[in-house]
Amino acid sequence: MEGALKLWIVIVAVGVLNYLSRMSFIAFFARRAMPPMLERALRYVPAAMLAALIVPRIVAALVAGVVAWSTRSTLKTLVAGMVALWLLQWGVPPAHL
Repeated sequence: MEGALKLWIVIVAVGVLNYLSRMSFIAFFARRAMPPMLERALRYVPAAMLAALIVPRIVAALVAGVVAWSTRSTLKTLVAGMVALWLLQWGVPPAHL
């Protein structure tokens, strides 16, 4: 029982620290005017993050689809898709496979 209690204390403490660290930036910028250049730059952050998360997965899915269609092998499809995803996440184009 003692180990479970320690685990829950750690989980709650990490959750509270995470919440406070995020809230501090919101509270800091809520009372101050941001420079116009920073405000313009921050408008593009959501679209850039979404593209960075989605595009490599779409390309990896296409690579896996081509491998699945040409080989009909589940294992080769999984390996090709994961290798393509990892290479794309590391910044290496899939043409170097």
